[in-house]
Amino acid sequence: MAILNSSIIPNQLTTKLFPPSKQVHHTSKKPRPGIVHVSGYKFDVVVIGAGIIGLTIARQFLTESNLSVAIVDSHVPCSGATGAGQGYLWKVHKDPEGEKWELSMRSHNLWEKFAESLESQNIDPLRVLGWKKTGSLLVGRTTEESAMLKRKVDKLCEVGVETVLLSHDELLLEEPSLALGVDGMAAFLPDDYQIDARCAVGYIEEANRKFSAEGRYTTFYHEPVTSLLRTASGGEIEAVQTSNNIIYGRKAVVLAAGCWSGSFMQDLIKDSDTKLHLPVKPRKGHLLVFENFSSVKLNHGIMEVGYVNHQSAALGSRDPGQDALDDAEELSVSMTATMDKSGNLVLGSSRQFVGFNTQKDESIIRSIWERAVEFFPFLRKQKLEDLIKRGEVRVGLRPFLVGGRPVIGNLPELSNFYIAAGHEGEGLSLALGTAEMIVDMVLGNSVKVNPAPYSVQSHPLELQ
Repeated sequence: MAILNSSIIPNQLTTKLFPPSKQVHHTSKKPRPGIVHVSGYKFDVVVIGAGIIGLTIARQFLTESNLSVAIVDSHVPCSGATGAGQGYLWKVHKDPEGEKWELSMRSHNLWEKFAESLESQNIDPLRVLGWKKTGSLLVGRTTEESAMLKRKVDKLCEVGVETVLLSHDELLLEEPSLALGVDGMAAFLPDDYQIDARCAVGYIEEANRKFSAEGRYTTFYHEPVTSLLRTASGGEIEAVQTSNNIIYGRKAVVLAAGCWSGSFMQDLIKDSDTKLHLPVKPRKGHLLVFENFSSVKLNHGIMEVGYVNHQSAALGSRDPGQDALDDAEELSVSMTATMDKSGNLVLGSSRQFVGFNTQKDESIIRSIWERAVEFFPFLRKQKLEDLIKRGEVRVGLRPFLVGGRPVIGNLPELSNFYIAAGHEGEGLSLALGTAEMIVDMVLGNSVKVNPAPYSVQSHPLELQ
């Protein structure tokens, strides 16, 4: 058995949903350095990472097979990008001609089926998932942006997604508090949804735990992965070594560690013949949450066209040899606005490459606020400092990959090792489609979505 050293950087964020006292947490005497102990916990599948991607992969294995699953994480669920997200499941800003469109549509469809299955069990999806059919508005303020919106509406309608172009006056009827000017227009997609990511993760984790009685589900939280143990032949990963335990994965090991996946792989390959370099980089973002905001109620989720433009520019303009961290000074701020199920106003958002720094930045908080005021002038009557005192600032690290496509699939050099990482700001919306794809691959089922755009081989910039 060979040892591949690796580490996942522990996340410094915390969550109230999963306090340590409520963890199913296994400990044992830590192995002495240099000695591999053959005893340990044995499962069919080990998932590294307890964000929305890792938890939904576990859920898919539990509900669609009889395999046992262990989840390993250096912290607890909702500690990273998942817990800091805004929770929208929108199609209005997606590109029907983009490579991710098929996966996006499949994943949206699975989320809708999930909500319907809850309703069939007399479970309120609003209560357990924060599930709301709000519709979404992609808004523009200039003639150029309005022309872009017209083209987007045409594209969405061509592929059967009902979308309406709203004039300035029509938009005011939908959102009276929104101020765009006479040239303003919006693409309106009435069937879009949003969820509360923290509620959804809590419910999925609770549902997963119901399989614990059968011996099919266990979590190892607060246990950073320290190494992977290879078989004697070197062609498979036999077990995951954590700070406290050895956890065997008889059928598969899945890496779904968000922005820490790149660091993990970098350490993994340095002592092996594996040639993959997975440059998943942390892309920092801020959100402002104003609790019990009663000054106004938004009827829909709202996003400015600039959000799409900034995303496209960042994905398309980077030189292949340029490291994302070279852009540490690059900052983009775009307006997004939603109301969550508790009546909190959630404003975003920022994008920035500053490594693994999760400290709040007062200048970025101010920039998000000032950008929102441009679209919602009524906010000028509020004092940001007062709102922050009774609200929350969320800071998360999105897992960024050049090209904008996540890696979803098997690492050819290690036949039972799978990667699901690099979703950046789309982890929530793509989670169920990603989970289905990984599980189908492991079980040898026919996949529902073309996996080629997400394979390791399809990311040539990551192959050395």
